[in-house]
Amino acid sequence: MTEFILNLIAWGGYFGIFLLMALENVVPPVPSEVIMGLGGMAVARGDMALVPLVLWGTAGTTAGNYFWYFIGRNIGYERFRPFIARHGRWLTMEWRNVENLHRFFTKHGGWVVFVFRFMPTFRTIISLPAGMTRMPLWKFLLWTFAGSLIWNTVLAGAGFYLGSRFQVLEQYVGPVAIATTVLIAIAYLYRVVTWKPRAER
Repeated sequence: MTEFILNLIAWGGYFGIFLLMALENVVPPVPSEVIMGLGGMAVARGDMALVPLVLWGTAGTTAGNYFWYFIGRNIGYERFRPFIARHGRWLTMEWRNVENLHRFFTKHGGWVVFVFRFMPTFRTIISLPAGMTRMPLWKFLLWTFAGSLIWNTVLAGAGFYLGSRFQVLEQYVGPVAIATTVLIAIAYLYRVVTWKPRAER
């Protein structure tokens, strides 16, 4: 994967960064940590400049997240009522929970989108409820761009600082991402096992 990313960056330059960051949010297995970290290394070698790198990367992140926002906006949350009724057990929620989440997101969605840009996995998933609750497009794009700008700057800066020692970046970022995912999985399994519909309480 790293060799593929290096080749695409070398071939496409800033547009390659944009494309990879867009794909990272549509197809999560493409890691933003590696993309922007390698971009930062390219800056250290003099092949790129930091500001255009971060701006192109952030534009790609925003474009990829808009893909999921668009899907959520066209689906709408009301269409999920039959799905929730059938699979609420595995989602550990009832329709009233969906309505509560809808009200919360409608009121506080802006800062939620911003904060989730710093979280593995959730930084992409959060775009769906943003679209489903019909958050104004300008607000979604603004908060997405702002949060992504900070995150991408940190990653590119780390790559620049570490230079050719990119393994050091992966050594710390990788385990943190894995540990966070494992904790989320454990919390989910616990909730599934202990959850009961309101009628059974």
